[in-house]
Amino acid sequence: MSDGYDFLRDDKSMRPAKVEDLGALLPRINVPVPGPRSAEIAEVLAKYESTAGSAMILGKVPVAWKYAKGANVVDADNNVYVDFTSGFFVANAGHAHPEVVDAIKKQADVLMHTQGAAAPHVLRAQLAKKLVDLTSPSRLARVHIASTGAEAVEIAFKFAKAYTGAFEILAFHGGFHGKTQGALSLSTARHLREAFLPLLPGAIHAPYAYCYRCVFGREYPDCGMHCLSYIDYLLSSPATGVDRLAAMILEPVQGYGGIIIPPDEFVAGLRRICNEHKILLILDEIITGFGRTGKLFGYQHSGAEPDLLVLGKGMASGFPISAVLATEDIMRSPKIMPSPTEFLPRVTSTFMGYPIGCAAALASINVITRERLPERAAELGAHLKKRFQEMQKDHKIIGEARAKGLMAGIELVKDKKSKKPASKEAVQAVQEVYKRGVIVNPGGTFENVIRISPPLVITKEQLDCGLDIVNEAISVVEKTV
Repeated sequence: MSDGYDFLRDDKSMRPAKVEDLGALLPRINVPVPGPRSAEIAEVLAKYESTAGSAMILGKVPVAWKYAKGANVVDADNNVYVDFTSGFFVANAGHAHPEVVDAIKKQADVLMHTQGAAAPHVLRAQLAKKLVDLTSPSRLARVHIASTGAEAVEIAFKFAKAYTGAFEILAFHGGFHGKTQGALSLSTARHLREAFLPLLPGAIHAPYAYCYRCVFGREYPDCGMHCLSYIDYLLSSPATGVDRLAAMILEPVQGYGGIIIPPDEFVAGLRRICNEHKILLILDEIITGFGRTGKLFGYQHSGAEPDLLVLGKGMASGFPISAVLATEDIMRSPKIMPSPTEFLPRVTSTFMGYPIGCAAALASINVITRERLPERAAELGAHLKKRFQEMQKDHKIIGEARAKGLMAGIELVKDKKSKKPASKEAVQAVQEVYKRGVIVNPGGTFENVIRISPPLVITKEQLDCGLDIVNEAISVVEKTV
């Protein structure tokens, strides 16, 4: 007897005729978005899923994904999209890269799980060595493998506290480091924090180098990098009350915050300040790592080597795994390792360095390095910037369009003089883009930024087609301003 949910079962007839052709296709919309199958799935989720994890309870119908490969996504109604999000900055090597998929399948047949820290395996050893080798030459000598980005952030500031004996962490306005209680304390989005206050004590926040909206009213490059001077003051003056600072944490390019790209001297200047004040520099490269910005790691643009490096998302191109790299002395801190003969499981977890995650990460990293995807991101990013220059000239609603590699954002404003955020228009533009077969996300402090971060394997034809659609959508919305 049917329970009314037959559509949830695997329907072979809904498979595309040639799934293997997916990856480099241009958009093809067969059914108006969102289609009836997406609506059916949303209806079930609205009835059974936690309202904290879904907007479906509000009657919204997001597109339900069915297949994803390369830079393509196919929805439940067989519409084909070009993905400009990489599934929230994840699919650096492309969705379902054959080598990553094969590595996961083979490992699942052999060993899926061990006892975390208590039972190592060869892939964990290979991945630890590989990550250290990728950052060489540097002082980053040891690795702690975890499962998610937020977990890795929490691990990083645990190490920082244990090593320094201090407890304050300086983070930045617009930064996002995760939604676990500690990581959320370092993030600043009010709507994410307010329901869970009070958060972790000791979190301090300062302005990021958001040059388009400089809080000090200056203009780069004639600003004297006043944002750095402020940090110096914050750490030097007895009046600020900052006196137990263990570390500062930042993203080399802010992702959730709206693709905010600081001058390279900002990150380099923070490294200098950390040295002078004897505090640790934690770089959150969960988004910027593994080629996204046009280099393997974002810090390589500025040369500002961190004391702790946090990695995740694109590390396995679709499988959850993360890592923290740090110097030898930080990871061998007496508070973490009281003696050479004593081990305390203070920073371990059940799925620490689990086999399938390590297999996926090793395969993904191999693809990214062998296929020179960071260089590809730099090349396509340069083309993206040229397209952005043309779009800025053509649209009064575009305040700034910025890109570093294949990490880009188009900030919409009511008018270019006042820079008043065009938040409603940005959301409308995202919807218009979706209807035409390209997946993008809104973001930024005011939700007025169209964020673009396609898989690094995207073809130039797909990128140009997607940008044409974004340009068309902005033109439609601009008429309402």
